[in-house]
Amino acid sequence: MDIKLDPSRDDLPLMANTSHILVKHYILDLDVDFGSRVFEGTIVLFFGDGNHFKKQTSSTQETFQMESEETYTFRTAEPCHVPEMDASTFSPKMGYRESAVCGKGDQDAFGGDGNHDNQEHDSEISSSKYCCDTGNHGKEDFLLVLDCCDLSVLKVEEVDVASVPGLERFTKASKLAATPEKLRHEIVRDLMALPADGWREQLDCYTRCSKAPGCGELLFDTDNWSIQIRKMGVRTAADFPRAIRIQYKTKPEGQSVTWTSDQSGRPCVYTMGSPINNRALFPCQEPPVAMSTWQATVRAAASSVVLMSGEDSAKPTLLHEGYMSWYYYMTMPMPASTFTIAVGCWKEIKPRTSPSIDLVIERPCPTPPLEADFRYADTCSHEEYPCRFQNASAATQKIIPHRVFAPVCLEGACQEALLWLIPPCLSAAHSVLGTHPFSRLDILIVPANFPSLGMASPHIIFLSQSTLTSMSHLCGTRLCHEIAHAWFGLVIGARDWTEEWLSEGFATHLEEIFWAEAQQLPPHEALEQQELRACLHWHRLQDELRNSPEEMQVLRPNREETGHVSASGASVVKHGLNPEKAFMQVHYLKGYFLLRFLARTLGEETYFSFLRKFVHLFHGQLILSQEFLQMLLESISEDKRFGLTVENITHDWLECSGIPKLSADQLVLLLDCLLEQTTLSPPTLHCLQQTYRLQEQDAEVRHRWCELVIKHKYTDAYEQVERFLQEDQAMGIYLYGELMVNEDARQQQLAHKCFELVKEHMDRASAQVVTEMLF
Repeated sequence: MDIKLDPSRDDLPLMANTSHILVKHYILDLDVDFGSRVFEGTIVLFFGDGNHFKKQTSSTQETFQMESEETYTFRTAEPCHVPEMDASTFSPKMGYRESAVCGKGDQDAFGGDGNHDNQEHDSEISSSKYCCDTGNHGKEDFLLVLDCCDLSVLKVEEVDVASVPGLERFTKASKLAATPEKLRHEIVRDLMALPADGWREQLDCYTRCSKAPGCGELLFDTDNWSIQIRKMGVRTAADFPRAIRIQYKTKPEGQSVTWTSDQSGRPCVYTMGSPINNRALFPCQEPPVAMSTWQATVRAAASSVVLMSGEDSAKPTLLHEGYMSWYYYMTMPMPASTFTIAVGCWKEIKPRTSPSIDLVIERPCPTPPLEADFRYADTCSHEEYPCRFQNASAATQKIIPHRVFAPVCLEGACQEALLWLIPPCLSAAHSVLGTHPFSRLDILIVPANFPSLGMASPHIIFLSQSTLTSMSHLCGTRLCHEIAHAWFGLVIGARDWTEEWLSEGFATHLEEIFWAEAQQLPPHEALEQQELRACLHWHRLQDELRNSPEEMQVLRPNREETGHVSASGASVVKHGLNPEKAFMQVHYLKGYFLLRFLARTLGEETYFSFLRKFVHLFHGQLILSQEFLQMLLESISEDKRFGLTVENITHDWLECSGIPKLSADQLVLLLDCLLEQTTLSPPTLHCLQQTYRLQEQDAEVRHRWCELVIKHKYTDAYEQVERFLQEDQAMGIYLYGELMVNEDARQQQLAHKCFELVKEHMDRASAQVVTEMLF
């Protein structure tokens, strides 16, 4: 390798050299063995050119150590036969394919140094002094680096795609005009270039290519975080094989998946949003810039249901008695980290009876009509794929097809607490943001050891059983949060994973908007609910800020180097392995308050109109914070930005610990908005006062606060009104009128009392005005 990452203890290394070569398509072919707690099979990777986002700085490179003195020993599997992947290769006892693996069993596959190098399976063929280059400088063999951890890699080989018959229809490659190597390159290149409307033919060609025989084993070695693969004599990324097959097994202790039992006591396995993502499930390129499509065939016992990130609701195929095969595919390029799988004895939960009335009642939409957004539909900037944002029928589909799966013992709880909530929550999300990015949705109630309340992936949401309560609030808000991730976190992702707030901050802010719409609350009730939630969020955030290291409170920890990578594309995710980070809410709540601040400052209608436009323009792409902020402010005339700039927002909110204090002008703006509401409850007003310490603000803020107190008869704060009338006489005249207009005896008594105390010292003209108000 050209570099070796040297992350601090809690930083997550992303090792893949994406600047040189990119995986564009994966095909997984796996067997599930609950007895051994492993996935076993193959993955075929199809490659294209390197990442065009490549960005590099010298200071970034200084975090790495050059590896010129590092020794790599490359191995290849001993000659052995890899059987065809069909039903005949299954073991009826174990339920997984019997591979003709060379050498000893897996229990001794680790070397003494802890590297996952499968020494018993492999034979050393290279000089201990052999050195490889991850770049394309032409001095040594090119080295492909994939993110990989806790996997037993048994064999790596190039796939002879040129041997697949019938590809001539789809490729321009001529078998007569090219060397075998060049022909294989051209075939894969042409398959990747097929138009979006030919996606079915493209997937079929990929499948047939994945089953082609090997045409030469490749050398490989592994370390704690990666697998390195090379082909003898290949000096550049451009000449590296465009399709390779890796035969491997997962490890029971691998951190990407959890082997456990469900609430009914039956075995199951699922990906659980591990900090290391999917590198312990399959070798892959983890950096988000490695956007890829995938196909997956998973074989399991017939009693199991296989759920996965995929565009169709897979129908299992019976292979032989007791075993089924499940097939899913994805045509929208996504980071490999978003791939999700769950296998268990789940039951699809149906409503007890068919509803006699629609769950969603049509009413006027609080946001501008979606037809206004159709003018953005032909401006997709992502790479070509079958895009729902260009489909008029998808744009009007308020509720996408959905299913719920759970252990049978939770069937009743799902029927009571969850099923009826899904349609209104989906419809609410559509009313706010428009086109659903994904064509369908599965929801799985995961085992009790799932470490969070929910997790969203393409086409599938995991929900904790803790959300299944008799009160709908927790289930509804969490469901809305995960639905929001379809737009922010999945179809629009962060180019730099340290900017987690771009996913979680948006989902936390949108969950309240979706949930209020799903409940069909009147505007004043929606606002009161949101204000109360904001106060609760504020107290949670303040508590967390007091008890967390300052460096973990920063939303953009890489600052000006955000989005930068090394020359090869390798990088680190700051604090990505810190165990405390998984339980912190800073990125959720601080991001939420930033977006709430922007929406309130610029105006809710202006902000959400922009957000729909942003979704239409940036779906299918990766973004950085400053790109979002730049587009937001450019969409608003300068005189309506209230002095906001990308620079001051970035400094105050993204690159500093803690949270900015609202300025007096911002508090006045907030209180003015609240004065327009018909009702605010005493608990809301109490939280508002405590959160913003309103009694300690300047006179203009306290004047607005006193107006709220009077309007909503908040007796706990009458003393503050009395103090204001005595100490801020220059600004208190208007409040006398408010106290009298309400025709509330206590308020009128308060007005008379204060006037009696100050009238002898009051300005004559002011005293005359107040007298006319009171008498």
